[in-house]
Amino acid sequence: MAKTIEEINEKIKAGKAVVVTADEVIDLVKQKGAKKVAQEVDVVTTGTFGPMCSSGAYLNIGHSKPRIKLGGGRVYLNDVPAYAAFAAIDIYLGANALPDDDPRNRVYPGEFNYGGGHVIEELVGGKDIRLIATAYGTDCYPRKKLETWINIKDINEAVLFNFRNAYQNYNVAANTSNKTLYTYMGVLKPNLGNINYSTTGQLSPLLNDPYYKTIGIGTKIFLGGGTGFITWQGTQHNPDVPRSENGVPKRGAGAIAVIGDLKQMSPRWLVGTSMLGYGCTITVGIGVPIPILSEEILAYTTVTDDEIFAAVIDYGGAYQNLQPGIIGEVNYGQLRSGRVVVQGKEVPTASLSSYPRAVEIATILKEWILSGKFWLTQPVVPLPGIDSGIILKPLNERPIEE
Repeated sequence: MAKTIEEINEKIKAGKAVVVTADEVIDLVKQKGAKKVAQEVDVVTTGTFGPMCSSGAYLNIGHSKPRIKLGGGRVYLNDVPAYAAFAAIDIYLGANALPDDDPRNRVYPGEFNYGGGHVIEELVGGKDIRLIATAYGTDCYPRKKLETWINIKDINEAVLFNFRNAYQNYNVAANTSNKTLYTYMGVLKPNLGNINYSTTGQLSPLLNDPYYKTIGIGTKIFLGGGTGFITWQGTQHNPDVPRSENGVPKRGAGAIAVIGDLKQMSPRWLVGTSMLGYGCTITVGIGVPIPILSEEILAYTTVTDDEIFAAVIDYGGAYQNLQPGIIGEVNYGQLRSGRVVVQGKEVPTASLSSYPRAVEIATILKEWILSGKFWLTQPVVPLPGIDSGIILKPLNERPIEE
């Protein structure tokens, strides 16, 4: 049995496609068997909703009168600095950007109440955003200062462009030191007081296609409540990691860079987020459809939380110093139970990702496909895999010499 994306799209157009979510397909295979389900089901939808720091938006704000050249000047959106080293009126706002007067960690732990991710949430929510810009002035762009309000309805373009999202598995964070740590994985209590993780397990997009057989450059996805596309492998994409027999990575592996029209999106799925003692970020909703082209592809989508393993990393010193720091290995069934045993100690767990919201994303994407509002795309180029000859080692495996 083999299908093509073109054949599946024809079924979508005819209203005959069979679509299930990644958690629904698990029970379906138990009931009917893999062979029959592979024949019947056309698409499995996935979802994730969690903090994704390598995110941001580029904007073209339109020309002022007289014209101003923002490139080389300074631009602030609601007092948050945007990057302006482009042309006259193009800027990029990173999710981690902070106002100049934010006390950061001078008052420890810093609260980081407002940053780039919050501005993006308010922008996509239709709120007016205060823009203040200074420039050096040129003959063709004479204006040197601009203070105005912008709104997503009025600016020329607003595009979400994130260069590392939907990480394929990730560290489980612990702390063996004797002091509380404030990290991008949340607050970690001393002496293994808690464990935090940030992946939606059996619903997570790249864990349902571990070898990137259907996911690649050009794949159409759910992004921030609208539609978007995968544009490249995400930064630090590294498929060459230990894997279970089912192919699922046991360490952080693949990642995707994504793009989409911010004007289609919703603040429900792009949420500015403050990490105590660490900084600001944005929580992003992503859903990827997996076309069931074969029984092999179906088998990957039936992975369960009990079959997905991740390393417990010690952030009490090892992580900071580029040391391995692996103090255990647990599966997502154990993590989602609320408690795991590490080094002989029972430790409570918490997720930075929302499983219920990921289910909602997968369900919305399912409904879009069933209603004919969303068709699948054939990837132009697959993501680099373990057989591609392109192994991009993450930075933490290539320390910079002092």
